[in-house]
Amino acid sequence: MSSRSPSRGRRGVPRLSTILIYAQTILLLAVTLFPVLWLIQLSLKVESEAFRMPPKLFFWPTFGNSLIVSVATTLISLLLGVPAAYALSRAGVQADKGIALWILTTRMAPPIAFAIPFFLTYRYLGLIDTLVGLIIIYLTFNLSLVIWMMRTFFDGLPRSLEEAAEIDGAGPWGAFLRIALPLAGPGLVTTAIFCFLFAWNDFFFALVLTRSRAQMAPVAIVNFMNYEGWEWGKIAAGGCMIMLPVVAFSLLVRRYLIRGLTAGALKG
Repeated sequence: MSSRSPSRGRRGVPRLSTILIYAQTILLLAVTLFPVLWLIQLSLKVESEAFRMPPKLFFWPTFGNSLIVSVATTLISLLLGVPAAYALSRAGVQADKGIALWILTTRMAPPIAFAIPFFLTYRYLGLIDTLVGLIIIYLTFNLSLVIWMMRTFFDGLPRSLEEAAEIDGAGPWGAFLRIALPLAGPGLVTTAIFCFLFAWNDFFFALVLTRSRAQMAPVAIVNFMNYEGWEWGKIAAGGCMIMLPVVAFSLLVRRYLIRGLTAGALKG
């Protein structure tokens, strides 16, 4: 019986199929990473001398606004949406699918459809150019996303474990906090990432509802596009700074993210 690897031909030469697989993998990585690498190298060109300027002239203030709004929106959305998704999954309401679909439809409308009503309401309430105003508007969209996604994860959990916990004396909240919520951990991480990304990357509402005090990082990049010309080095540097926290966070929780994306599609 030969000990030679099946992926290699005579004299240890790789087979054509193996070479094609490696070539396709390299090509896919090149296509996927090319925009990112191009952005990074562009930010290191001559125009990136702007990095030597004081931080207040760059992105630190807007970076802080983006971080505060994104984290606050994600936490509040999960705090309100996860119990609602669990209740919708376990209540046994006959029209629960219709209710879930109605919740999701609030996320389907284009943002421009809400721009004028939100702007007029915010101007009346004095919420224009405030972090609280941005948190509220992102919450209205993220909440439906949390309920829809987490309901799918809770539907895939066996109810027998929660029933056993209730027999042992745990109430509905005890079964939710001690049994259902830990088992739905991957889904919780996945949902949190999507909520964070929506608030972090939003440009439209941040442009319409802010001026200077609550300006978000994506809107601040537009300041480098002026009549004198587009400062590509600064734009690329700002894009790298916006992208870096999201990439770092995704790498830290990549195991839970993969489990969450696959677990929601399985039942039983």
